[in-house]
Amino acid sequence: MKLLFLFILYAIALSAAIARGRLRSSTGISPRTTGKGPTRVLIVGASGGTGRQLVTQALERGHVVTALVRNPLKLPMVHPQLQIIQCNVLDYASVDVAVRGQEVVISALGHKRFFYPTRILSEGTRNLLRAMENHGVPRLICETSLGIGDSVGHMGLYFTLFVIPVILPFYFWDKTRQERLIAASKLEWVIVRPGMLTNGEKRNVYRHGRNIGNFLWTVRISRADVADFMLNQTANDMYLRTAAGVCW
Repeated sequence: MKLLFLFILYAIALSAAIARGRLRSSTGISPRTTGKGPTRVLIVGASGGTGRQLVTQALERGHVVTALVRNPLKLPMVHPQLQIIQCNVLDYASVDVAVRGQEVVISALGHKRFFYPTRILSEGTRNLLRAMENHGVPRLICETSLGIGDSVGHMGLYFTLFVIPVILPFYFWDKTRQERLIAASKLEWVIVRPGMLTNGEKRNVYRHGRNIGNFLWTVRISRADVADFMLNQTANDMYLRTAAGVCW
């Protein structure tokens, strides 16, 4: 019983720390569609689950896509408007080359190094922000997660009391650093915080905004629908410089 009590205290303390080290979502921005949106799109983390959906749907929308991947073999796609670039986001020189000439950057950066401290997300994002500012690329849309900042607890009890404190504490803390870096930049940025990701079909119907999620049960959304929502942000200022949750 004592161990259970201590564990619950640890989970609560971790949630409080993640909440304190955050940006807060803003609600003072009016919806405004800016037009067709950019045509030259850089997708970071393009070989991941959300990344592949972003590439496919961006091409379907007519964008010219540059896909940034560590291993090109993990993205076996061929399209006349697709360029695949092998890159390590921790290497600024290669990031700088990829960012040059783009109109928007969409990041679905992730990794599976869950059980020890890492700064892959935050340092990779730092390189992206630096390159975007150097080359005048105005807009960044970045995927993080519900359960960060003012959405702490919104992934339900299973994530709040088990998954995040036991499996993903280092990962979520680095996502928190990642969000802080983005919020401190001078770019046009949108942070997208999805619920638990699935490989389900695109429904084109989902909830988004502030206060998305649930304190009791786990909320979900398909990677296909997350990609749809992220691509919509390239041409809409509704969530400009804020963090939006998204789930079914």
